[in-house]
Amino acid sequence: MTQNELILTLRSELEPIKEKLRENENALHDFRLYVENEIENKINILAENYMPAAKRYERSMPEAIEMKRDIDVIQAVVKEHSESISLIKEEVQKLQMIS
Repeated sequence: MTQNELILTLRSELEPIKEKLRENENALHDFRLYVENEIENKINILAENYMPAAKRYERSMPEAIEMKRDIDVIQAVVKEHSESISLIKEEVQKLQMIS
């Protein structure tokens, strides 16, 4: 095989590799455009909304803690009243049996 034939053979073998490389470069370019136009934009929107939401959460925490305390008090009162009502019912039943 002459040197020219060897070069031609190598060129023909390299051509499919070059084509695949071009395809990969195009795919990478498309991916970069997608990331730039779609993903980065959405991440920016999320980041812009994160701080206001975090601040709202931070401001509402004392109120939530107070509401939790109120709920605990209401639960205790309801439990106490339920027990009182049960005792009253028992007494009423006893009185009804006597009468």
